[in-house]
Amino acid sequence: MTREYLKKATRTARSDTREVEATVRAILEDIEAGGEDKALEYARKFDRYDGPVILSAEEIAAAAERVPEKLRADIRFAQDNVRRFAELQKSSIHDVQMEVVPGLVAGQKAIAVDAAGCYVPGGRYSHVASAIMTVTTAKVAGVDHVIACSPPRPGVGIAPAIVYAAHLAGAHTILAMGGVQAVAAMAFGLFGLPKARVLAGPGNQFVAEAKRILYGRVGIDMIAGPTDSLVIADASADPRIVAADLVGQAEHGYNSPVWLVTDDRQLAEEVMALVPRLTADLPQLNRENAEAAWRDYAEVILCDSREEMAAT
Repeated sequence: MTREYLKKATRTARSDTREVEATVRAILEDIEAGGEDKALEYARKFDRYDGPVILSAEEIAAAAERVPEKLRADIRFAQDNVRRFAELQKSSIHDVQMEVVPGLVAGQKAIAVDAAGCYVPGGRYSHVASAIMTVTTAKVAGVDHVIACSPPRPGVGIAPAIVYAAHLAGAHTILAMGGVQAVAAMAFGLFGLPKARVLAGPGNQFVAEAKRILYGRVGIDMIAGPTDSLVIADASADPRIVAADLVGQAEHGYNSPVWLVTDDRQLAEEVMALVPRLTADLPQLNRENAEAAWRDYAEVILCDSREEMAAT
């Protein structure tokens, strides 16, 4: 059994966690001690934004007006699907109890938390789907106060589509803040917000680390690492589709690893030739991410057999 690396990663998708942890912990402690003023200070530093932190009803309505009707319709369609499935999930959870032995009663009861914070990425890209999936689910669960936060863009604010999606999904408050400072604001109950009992939603390594550090004081959904993708393909695969799949994942971030595992050398070589050409057609930020991810983190592995491909 042999494997040949036609392309091997020069780095692994592990950041210097000690440095990130130290940075995030210092920010959290600073904000917990300094309160809203410190959170705003970090917002100006990292978000480069000094506009309204809590969106008013008028600002939410104005943002909705800036969203094209076709996109609004798509958001409504997606939100309705997520809501209906969340309702089905909730209906499958039942309160139960039984008397195990005389005088000893055991059971389970699902009780919604009183406040939840939903992080919606919006720095590089507007993650509208994150607003739909987190806010809608919290709302269906019966959370009393759902907070949605998203990084504002300098001089602009939160992307209108995110504002529309979060409001449609049922967010009670929309916080124009991103990064560790937003996580801290929700967890510590700043700006008049109730303290979030649960934090959900994806984010960069600093957001993920903030959630990890706060876990135990608040509940979290998960600690997400860099997004990645592995494609297993044989000679029947279309190299253009394989290359597009790899590029589509690599553009998510400079440290997003991608792998191609194949038993066909010609397919591997064609994909390796196509990836740089597809990457070159991307918008600048996406292109820079994809180029770095492909250069540093991508691997193309040639195997002898389908069994070896599966074992890889």
